[in-house]
Amino acid sequence: MSLSKADKTVMTPGWVATTQAFLRWVFTPLGFFITIYGLNVIAWGGMLFLLLCNAAPAMCHPSCNSPNSSRRIWIEIDSQILNALFCVTGFGLAPWRIRDLCQWCRWRLARSPRTRQRGLAHLAEIHAKWFLPEAQDGVLPSTTDAASGLRLPTPLWKMDAVVWGNMLNSIFQVCLAVCMWAMNRFNRPSWTTGLFVCLACLVAAGAGIIMWLEKKRINKASEHPGALLLVPHANPSARSDTLGQGYLHVNQADSS
Repeated sequence: MSLSKADKTVMTPGWVATTQAFLRWVFTPLGFFITIYGLNVIAWGGMLFLLLCNAAPAMCHPSCNSPNSSRRIWIEIDSQILNALFCVTGFGLAPWRIRDLCQWCRWRLARSPRTRQRGLAHLAEIHAKWFLPEAQDGVLPSTTDAASGLRLPTPLWKMDAVVWGNMLNSIFQVCLAVCMWAMNRFNRPSWTTGLFVCLACLVAAGAGIIMWLEKKRINKASEHPGALLLVPHANPSARSDTLGQGYLHVNQADSS
């Protein structure tokens, strides 16, 4: 007996469906650009790591720490390329991050309660994909449906962390670029590169993890908003085949 297309879709393993969705995304213009960008970061970052670990002894001539050795020259080339790659996001996203910071200042620093409320409302609208605001005066926000009342709002500290995490990423990237471009490899302190790269990556990763986890939580709650509203059916054997072993969802119950 042949299976229908819907049955095959249901029986497809989760990792296969995820892979297919990822491949479709890769062949979009934005997905292709992000993929190439990520591969460059991984490739040049991996090469820099291997050079720092002295994985290529042939490049240590006359010595590994000699400023004129191939190892030190390629470490500088890799560092400059990675700095340029990080500047794409650190500088490219700066206008939107400054906009979010301005709205954050209205929300947290304004004297008028109305101004603070508008600032938070603008931030909630900008980050609607992962931020779920609280209801105002018993009315649900316009960005959610009626079922959103079953979902817990996003804690406000997460908005603080995301706004400042993104902004600090751009600030640390500016510091890194100044060190890389204003000083050459002979007089640049070695700790500056490692410090600002580490700080920039940590704050960006923290903000990204918060948004990803919160978006995942909201989407999971939205899949079955009435899943907990189950009531026992009066006659379990009457419709056990269609309603799930004696339990009836309230949306499917008869009006009588």
